[in-house]
Amino acid sequence: MTPTFVNIGERTNVTGSARFKKLILDGDYEAALDVARQQVQNGAQIIDVNMDEGLLDSQSAMVRFLNLIASEPEISRVPVMIDSSKWAIIEAGLKCVQGKSIVNSISLKEGEAPFLAQARAVRRYGAGVVVMAFDEDGQAETAERKVAICTRAYRLLVDKVGFPAEDIIFDPNIFAVATGIEEHNDYAVAFIEATRRIKAELPHARVSGGVSNISFSFRGNNPVREAMHSVFLYHAIRAGLDMGIVNAGQLAIYEEIPADLRDCVEDVILNRRADATERLLTMAERYRGTGGGVRDANDLGWRDADVRARLKHALVKGIDTFVVEDTEEARLAADRPIEVIEGPLMDGMNVVGDLFGEGKMFLPQVVKSARVMKKAVAHLIPYIEAERGPDAGEARKRAGKIVLATVKGDVHDIGKNIVGVVLQCNDYEVIDLGVMVPAATILETAKAEGADLIGLSGLITPSLDEMVNVAREMERLDFSVPLLIGGATTSKVHTAVRIEPAYSQPVVHVLDASRAVGVCGQLLNPAFKPAFTSGIAADYARIREARAGSGGRDLVPLEKARESAFRPDWSTYVPPVPTFQGARDFTDYPLAELVERIDWTPFFKSWELAGNFPRILDDPVVGEAARGLFADAEAMLKRIVDERWLKARATISFWPANAVGDDIEIYADPDARGIAMERFHMLRQQMPRGAGRYNHSLADFVAPRDSGVGDWIGGFAVTAGEGIDEIVADFQKRNDDYDAILLKALADRLAEALAERMHERVRREFWAYAPDETLDNEALIREEYRGIRPAPGYPACPDHTEKAALFRALDATARTGIVLTESFAMTPTAAVSGFYFAHPDCRYFGIGRIGRDQAEDYAARKGIGLDEAERWLSPILGYEPKAAAA
Repeated sequence: MTPTFVNIGERTNVTGSARFKKLILDGDYEAALDVARQQVQNGAQIIDVNMDEGLLDSQSAMVRFLNLIASEPEISRVPVMIDSSKWAIIEAGLKCVQGKSIVNSISLKEGEAPFLAQARAVRRYGAGVVVMAFDEDGQAETAERKVAICTRAYRLLVDKVGFPAEDIIFDPNIFAVATGIEEHNDYAVAFIEATRRIKAELPHARVSGGVSNISFSFRGNNPVREAMHSVFLYHAIRAGLDMGIVNAGQLAIYEEIPADLRDCVEDVILNRRADATERLLTMAERYRGTGGGVRDANDLGWRDADVRARLKHALVKGIDTFVVEDTEEARLAADRPIEVIEGPLMDGMNVVGDLFGEGKMFLPQVVKSARVMKKAVAHLIPYIEAERGPDAGEARKRAGKIVLATVKGDVHDIGKNIVGVVLQCNDYEVIDLGVMVPAATILETAKAEGADLIGLSGLITPSLDEMVNVAREMERLDFSVPLLIGGATTSKVHTAVRIEPAYSQPVVHVLDASRAVGVCGQLLNPAFKPAFTSGIAADYARIREARAGSGGRDLVPLEKARESAFRPDWSTYVPPVPTFQGARDFTDYPLAELVERIDWTPFFKSWELAGNFPRILDDPVVGEAARGLFADAEAMLKRIVDERWLKARATISFWPANAVGDDIEIYADPDARGIAMERFHMLRQQMPRGAGRYNHSLADFVAPRDSGVGDWIGGFAVTAGEGIDEIVADFQKRNDDYDAILLKALADRLAEALAERMHERVRREFWAYAPDETLDNEALIREEYRGIRPAPGYPACPDHTEKAALFRALDATARTGIVLTESFAMTPTAAVSGFYFAHPDCRYFGIGRIGRDQAEDYAARKGIGLDEAERWLSPILGYEPKAAAA
């Protein structure tokens, strides 16, 4: 399978984004962070940061922006590419970034001495490096020159600097073709050929490039540019292109490009005809302002093909309508039923796997393909079992066997289920143990089944500690199988710092389902495993070294952070008083009322489809998959509502409240505010702030007790998951993973919609501080209202254990049926809980990293030991805890 292409986001670049440049020049770094955040949310796997602007103190801007990124978990989970033409700026940036970064770029244009000096510095900082195909004689244009320069640079880096080869990324220069200048006609071929040779001749090095350069001659004609990018990538990725800067909005699906346009573009890209440029220029006018052709999904002409072709088509397209009858036809024509699996079914799934690896299929389509496969296999199993006997032969050899589990205390499994389906599509035997699985069960099953791999999943931060426990148990019991780590809260940094040191065998963090097959394949292939695991181990060692050297040096002391707390003028503030005190329950909230309030963007993200709704439906890359998924979701949503598959419940409460330091006390009696019925412990940002900027804590939004102002806060717990387990079990019994995952994802969206609806009613009716609010769903999603509803375990209040105090105050389990696990996950999983704040200046924010002084202060306020506090706060600690190091 071709490795997954890595997309580099380029919008945090002042030379490439007018909006980002204006934000940086205006000093609006918070909005600039949103640009970075949107890139990550939209699927960028690396973000390129460039501050080269004549009107800017570029070095200061780079340092400030990278420090801010480091305090934003949602952004800092992807690597940063530090991009500048000035070495001083690059080095200043390297001092700010923890974990693995990438320098963009160095070259031989000024000779070997500065090249080697810069390379040694990059290695000291533990970064990867982009090396341009540029030497003392200029940029390389021919394949020979590109390879020669890259080979020279490679030998200098590897032999003289000791630079890890896997950290070298060559950019052999993508230049525009079809310019009308004959010498330019071979530029794409030269890049592709150079890429092929670099990958073959320079072991472990990677190749990147700026893809949009190839179509520069056709500015203003997006259909042609999209086709050129797609065709170029089709050939370049096969030659070994690993990553590149490419606008996802200008990328067509290769198979969907009209044949005449694709042929013309391919002639240009591959320089197959002397008149290729003229022919494409002529054809380009026909496509100016158009969007190309799309196949008719309802065409049943494929039913006229032979049964092998029909099965392959059904698998690739995810059509299960005819699969049983086609499988039966194939069985009757085969000597043994197992041959249908080994033949046409696996042939079809191999195509699915290849298309997925090449970025031509997406997760919803793959999961649909798996549903077709499972139904076909389910039809064959009785026949296979009936013929079993002395002469039945051995079971066929699979790609490998993996045990998957969501760790003890955690109940989230959508991502794990998707990974399992993707692996099954690639002929892995998957043993999914479900959720809340103790370490002993995971390891006993792996040993009994002879598993080749173990995969652990978790969504909440306490799961990270349980993963460390599993790794330690694997070491104690002398396991030798590789351990894979995945889930929304996991990261490469945490895996490197905490999990890998606990287990002497390979430990690999897997970012998402699209990477799982490639990782498993390399771990189980004796030819690839040594280089792959040694590269991972070296990378993780550098991360630990960088982490140990940081020591939280970029954080301000807690007391100084408190000096820059947000302090409203409480003397003029009159807190709004809720219309009732205490609890109000909603035992069967109408689901129909929630449908219009669904935020669909996270729904697509859960299926690893990047883009904002509704634009994603017309996206040239993922649009077809998104439209199919959305149609299925709407159809199921109608059944959920009409047939009452799920029951939604909610409870909300309002309490008299005041802040005491960084804590918030709530009271049973508004006239007895010295007697707290519960105390919520909040954290404070500790990143450096400029003049007029604050180090926020949620406690800042509640009047201090000594102000004499009688303030209020609220709390809520909602679920839309009651009844889901029985329906999911029924889907799974029918080998329908697609609908099972779809239902879980929709239940999550309904729970969020219920939380949004309750917050809307709080603002307008129950607390009534915004009775005249009139916002549409888009404005609600953009949070244009007054007030916030932060949740424990999320950026502003990252400690999940605060749910215990919230649930006690709400009596949430008795009122809603939501139960907290020992790690403070909520079950049913389609549940949301949190606080209501009403101050007009309150806002969402992220705590970011904290120092040891705040961890000690927090432990003292909660009345727990520092080790326990560090356990729950481990993802945001800006230092390495002694307990973890031990």
